[in-house]
Amino acid sequence: MSELKPSEIVKELDKYIIGQHKAKRSVSIALRNRWRRQQVPEDLRDEIAPKNIILIGPTGVGKTEIARRLSRLTDSPFTKVEASKFTEIGYVGRDVESMVRDLLELTVNRRKSEEQESVKEKAQQIAEERMLDLLLPKPSVRQKEEIKIAKETPIDLIAHNDAELSSTREKLRRMLREGKLDNRYVDLDVSDRAMPVIEIFSSMGMEEMGINFKDMLTGIMPKTSKRRKVKVPEALMMLAQEEAQNLVDMDKVVNRAIEKVEQTGIIFLDEIDKIVGKDGGHGPDVSREGVQRDLLPIVEGCSVSTRHGPVKTDHILFIASGAFHTVKPSDLIPELQGRFPIRVELDSLGRKEFERILIEPKNALLLQYIALLKTEGVDVVFSDDAVSEIAMMAEEVNNMTENIGARRLHTLMEYLLEEILFNAPDMKGQRIVIDGNYVKDKLKDIKGDEDFSRYIL
Repeated sequence: MSELKPSEIVKELDKYIIGQHKAKRSVSIALRNRWRRQQVPEDLRDEIAPKNIILIGPTGVGKTEIARRLSRLTDSPFTKVEASKFTEIGYVGRDVESMVRDLLELTVNRRKSEEQESVKEKAQQIAEERMLDLLLPKPSVRQKEEIKIAKETPIDLIAHNDAELSSTREKLRRMLREGKLDNRYVDLDVSDRAMPVIEIFSSMGMEEMGINFKDMLTGIMPKTSKRRKVKVPEALMMLAQEEAQNLVDMDKVVNRAIEKVEQTGIIFLDEIDKIVGKDGGHGPDVSREGVQRDLLPIVEGCSVSTRHGPVKTDHILFIASGAFHTVKPSDLIPELQGRFPIRVELDSLGRKEFERILIEPKNALLLQYIALLKTEGVDVVFSDDAVSEIAMMAEEVNNMTENIGARRLHTLMEYLLEEILFNAPDMKGQRIVIDGNYVKDKLKDIKGDEDFSRYIL
C-alpha cells in the first residue's frame, strides 16, 4: 500500500470498473491517508480518525465493486454487510457488533490459511515420515532387547538389522514419491470431532455470545478417535493437514489478525438508506433510528468483544452506500452524519458505459462468456455492432423497467446466449459470429413488449 499513490490506485480500479471517477478519487485518498497516518509521530497517530465515505447512487453502478476491489488491491480485511439486516438491541435479529466479529473471523481464517501454506513443505516432510512409520513400523528398544534375550542376538547384528531397516525405509520413500504405493491401504487414527447438539434460545447466534460454548465444550469433552482404512494418497494429505495445523502458532495468528483489522480493516455498509425512518417511528420503522444509534459507537470507535479478544474500531474504514431514492443522507441522525464526512454521488450508467463494460475491464462480460464456451471447443466472436446493440438494449430495458444498472447486462447476455450455452457440448469445433442482426432477432420480442421484458428481464 505504501507504494501506491492515489493516481495509481485509480488506475488499478480503472482496470475493473468503468467510470465513477469521483468515487475512485475519494476512496484512493482515504486509502492513502491510512499510509500517511502510519508515518506521523506516534502521539498524534491515534488522534487521526479515518474519513468514512457515503457512496450515493442507484443499484448496479459499481458501489460495492469499488470497495471490494480496493480491499483486494491493498490486502485489507474486508466484509460487506447490509444495514437492513440489523435491528436495535431488544429486537430479534443481528446486533451491529456482529459485523466486527465477522470481519475478524474472516481475517483469522485467512491468516491461518496463509500460515499453513507457508509451512506446507515442512508439514509434507513430517507427514511423509509418519506415513513411512505406518508402512514400516520401527522396532522399539524393548522389542530389540527381547529379541536379544530370546535369540541371544549379538549387538552388532541388531545394528546390522537397523541398517537394513533404514535401507528398506528409503526404498519405500522412493516408491511413495513415485506413486507406486497409491493403491495400498493403511490404518489411520482420525480424531472424531462430533459435538453434542445443544440448542441455545437467544436473539443472537452462538458465535455472537459472550462465552463461546463450542470452544468451552471442546475443552471439556474427551477427545475420541476412530481408526479408518484409507488409501496412501488420502492418508498422506490428512497427515499433512494435521501437521500444518500443529505447526501454526494460533496465538500469533490471532494477534496479527486483530492488529490488521484494527489498522487496515474495511467494512462496507450497504443499503444504509434502508435504516432511515420516515416521519417518526411506528410499525416496522420503529427500530430504524435505534439501529443508527447502535451503529454510532462502532463508527465513532469503541472496543468490541469477540471470541478472540477485544477489537478496537477507531481506525476501521467504513464505506456506506445507498440509493437514497426516497430519503437523503441528511435524514440520518446528526451524530452519524458527522461520522461520514465524505459524500460521493455516483453517475447512472448509459449506453456508452455499457459498451465499455462489455469489452474493456480485465474481467469483461464478453470475455467471460468467450472463455466459458471455449471450454466446450466453441469459438464465439462478438462484432462491434453486436456490442452496440446489447448496450442500447440494456439502456432501453432499464428505462422501461427498473433501473438495475450494469446488472441488466447479465440478464440480457444469459437470454441472448441461452441456446448456444445449451447446445455447446454438441457444437465442438464450430465458430459462431454474433452480430447486430443476431442480437436484434433474439431480443426483438423483449423490445416490443414491455410486460414481457419485465417478466423475462
